[in-house]
Amino acid sequence: MPEILDQARDQVLHNGIGLDEAGVLAVLNLPDEHLSATLQLAHDVRMRWCGPEVEVEGIVSLKTGGCPEDCHFCSQSGLFTSPVRSVWLDIPSLVQAAKQTAATGATEFCIVAAVRGPDARLMKQLREGVDAIRAEVDIQVAASLGMLTQEQVDELVDMDVHRYNHNLETCRSYFPNVVTTHSWEERWETLRMVRESGMEVCCGGILGLGETVEQRAEFAAQLAELDPHEVPLNFLNPRPGTPLGDRPVVEGRDALRAIAAFRLAMPRTILRYAGGREITLGDLGTRDGLLGGINAVIVGNYLTTLGRPATDDLKLLDELKMPVKALSATL
Repeated sequence: MPEILDQARDQVLHNGIGLDEAGVLAVLNLPDEHLSATLQLAHDVRMRWCGPEVEVEGIVSLKTGGCPEDCHFCSQSGLFTSPVRSVWLDIPSLVQAAKQTAATGATEFCIVAAVRGPDARLMKQLREGVDAIRAEVDIQVAASLGMLTQEQVDELVDMDVHRYNHNLETCRSYFPNVVTTHSWEERWETLRMVRESGMEVCCGGILGLGETVEQRAEFAAQLAELDPHEVPLNFLNPRPGTPLGDRPVVEGRDALRAIAAFRLAMPRTILRYAGGREITLGDLGTRDGLLGGINAVIVGNYLTTLGRPATDDLKLLDELKMPVKALSATL
């Protein structure tokens, strides 16, 4: 057994203390022959510190496309030639999407908008949407609206939005290679205000943007410092017309190694399968990740890409005897 896995067994599994950046890097550099043992340890950590339940979430875009920012991976930027164009979702469609999400057994419904940050029109539409959903659907509402002011944070709290998603996307040292229209520090400031407000913090990113293995470890350590309630882990699904449209996808074994490493860095965090797992891991890899540290999934489609059918994920969870987290337990 490699020394880093022995260290992780003692430090993370037994004592609940996550690996530091050097420890994460050591896990990411383990050869393939130790992958099964690494995934098993990460699964044991997940079961010990999070339990067997899996949190299921659906997402919907309130405003799609036309974003003024230049995130190089994103087809919703209005600066690139990708085919996604600006569209607003009406309130009845939003409520219908929430009903469909709840019907899968999901406990979370996240409303997303492709913006730098919300303006008064968007905040008004969000409030109306949240009120309409609460009137008809028994589900927790989360939001992802970009960078916020303190006034907007307070307004979201007043709406009873219980969790806010704002991804750092990648580590601090690599971020300027991916986004130039705003800074990593600006994103961090929004997350600080969200945490201090009492809302749950949802913050993750995308692997496969061109970062090195060392920068992947840096990212895990920075997320651990933030200590978010939830970390959505995406793998780049290259989008036509974006600057990263020609990048290769993450190799499946590297993706699984990363899942295990992020779990060993954050033993108590909700680690959520998000975009790109379908092309990076496929069906078998999706199973392996659920047995390697993942304890939450987004079901159905993503914002501009197709996901696995929700029924497939729910069937897999049933086969693995992983109960879907009950809504009553989150209220």
